[in-house]
Amino acid sequence: MHAGQLDVTTELVTGLVQSQFPEWSELPIRVVPSPGTVNALFRIGTELVARFPILPGDPAEIRKELEDEADAARRLRTMSPYPTPAPVAIGAPGLGYPLPWAINTWLDGKNAYDVDVAGSTAFAEDLGRFVLALRAAPTEGRVFTGTWRGGVLTSQDEYVGDGLERSRGMIDVDALARLWAELRTTPRTEPDAWTHRDLMPGNLLVADDRLAGVIDVGTFTVSDPAMDLQPAWNLLDPAARSVFRATIGSDEDEWRRGMGWALAQAVGCLWYYVETNPVMSRTAHHTLTALLTAA
Repeated sequence: MHAGQLDVTTELVTGLVQSQFPEWSELPIRVVPSPGTVNALFRIGTELVARFPILPGDPAEIRKELEDEADAARRLRTMSPYPTPAPVAIGAPGLGYPLPWAINTWLDGKNAYDVDVAGSTAFAEDLGRFVLALRAAPTEGRVFTGTWRGGVLTSQDEYVGDGLERSRGMIDVDALARLWAELRTTPRTEPDAWTHRDLMPGNLLVADDRLAGVIDVGTFTVSDPAMDLQPAWNLLDPAARSVFRATIGSDEDEWRRGMGWALAQAVGCLWYYVETNPVMSRTAHHTLTALLTAA
């Protein structure tokens, strides 16, 4: 998917587990098919999953990121009414793999890419309750300080413009440009709140048509609360979308900022992953089409 992407094999993971965590050396290890874009996943037995970064980087910086993710995962578990992964251990570089890597608990459930919950009002209500639970947790004065999505929409102008130019011939980019021009300066009065920030279908687990868990918590932090409205357009149909909105209680400005954040995320994925990760590209196209229809 990416230039210079690291190759992680089952044999490599088996060797790393056996050498660094001998208590799990007898457990079977198997790859987990995933549309994720920054980690290769491998199950260790039935209770654990190893996450290997596939983008090259400085090992010390990656280690700090994994430690921060573990802290975020622990915090999220105190807030979420639904299961989320627990950090278990951080592995070291070895056997030719150059970066630290993480082990978390495995959560059962099918991801929302593989189960048709787009029209499920029960699932939409569950999602709304998850978002509200995060928002209800005290931020203790924290504010968004990152450079990724989550601050102000206008910070994404260059990224959106580039994505639109690269997407010509794939979708109505002129209509999307007009929509972005309308959304980018939508007012905001709400303070930052705790947000997952990456509620893609692949990060939502489903069992019996209900939300069974939320995974991939590496982006969890305080930000514009509208960041977590993404599923309204990347997953839910109009009826379930309305239930999701009603459960959260989003006013018009928050809803339109959510549209803006969803657009900014999808417009970069549409062209970038069209050949290397078709699931992500198709999801981006679905999101952008839903936004144009809803606008």
